[in-house]
Amino acid sequence: MIKIFKLNACAFPFLFRLVLAHLLFCLPLASNAESTAKPASRLVILNWSEYLSPEIVDAFENRYNTRIREVYFESDDDRDRLLLQTGGEGYDLILINGASFNSYVKRGYLSPLDQSKLKYNKHIESRWRDAFTFSRDYGYPYFWGTLGIAYRKDLVEQPITSWMQFFQPAKDLQGKILVVKSSRDVIGMALKALGYSANSENPDEIKAAGKLLMSQKEHVAKYGYISLAEESSLVSGDIVAATVFGGDALNVSEHSENIQYVIPKEGGNIWVDYFTLSSKSQNQQLAYDFINFINQPEIAAKNAEEMYLATPNSAAKKLLSKQILNDPVIYPDKTLLQKSEFYTELSSKTNRLRSGIYARLMQ
Repeated sequence: MIKIFKLNACAFPFLFRLVLAHLLFCLPLASNAESTAKPASRLVILNWSEYLSPEIVDAFENRYNTRIREVYFESDDDRDRLLLQTGGEGYDLILINGASFNSYVKRGYLSPLDQSKLKYNKHIESRWRDAFTFSRDYGYPYFWGTLGIAYRKDLVEQPITSWMQFFQPAKDLQGKILVVKSSRDVIGMALKALGYSANSENPDEIKAAGKLLMSQKEHVAKYGYISLAEESSLVSGDIVAATVFGGDALNVSEHSENIQYVIPKEGGNIWVDYFTLSSKSQNQQLAYDFINFINQPEIAAKNAEEMYLATPNSAAKKLLSKQILNDPVIYPDKTLLQKSEFYTELSSKTNRLRSGIYARLMQ
């Protein structure tokens, strides 16, 4: 997910903010008198852009006399391409979504995590640790959320409640739609619109989703990701509806009170992002130190507040402001979550069929 940081400090109780300030700034400097010395090491993370609090990065670097270098990808497909080019070399930690575990493990990109080196397992909710095959052995949950639709409620005649309103748009949406540029999301949500599973392997259902997408194409202004800045096309009204991640919808809605996020009645996608250990890591212990550092409850809570995202860390969740805990975009209605799906691994035959549909759509 593409993020813009917004420090929501007013949401923190005063004492909590005081503790965080001590943790982030006093302790690292006190425990590392030679922090001004040349860094002894470097941790390389393959990550979405702006998906870590800069303050937390600085605190970790000071605490461990190191430097973090982040290499950014722009989509899941882009991350796959980067890893394929290098065979997984050049990274210590790789941020992945749950649906990528099977292929990444099979390709040898990941090393299983040594659970004895992870200090905060007791705080991580089992639902997220066990959500995917291999996720408990190879991944440490970072954030979770949903994929739905953000739209301008002041520019549509009818509120959007269904995926079919997006894929068969009324006149007030035609030519003003942005569709997320991700094969899994595009085809998955078209399947949901038709009443099928986002993980369908039925060729007839997948072809029907492809037909729906091709009929929508003439009404799509762009395939990509919505900007979260004040100049965003969703803020200006050039785009009236877009498929977005919930956290991104909250960020862009800071610029317009008319932006509404909805998980359609058919449900959406539940995503979970994990930090995984590269099998080619040159700094494995530092990678474990980083995972432990960001999962200290106070630090995990600060990160969640800044990112506007749901934390899988139960101890951190107890420290969150009511503003975050009561936000239905971050913690959605249970009924809608029950209708939503994790992405699962698909067969090679199904992937080839979907890839062909997506390639034609992008032409």
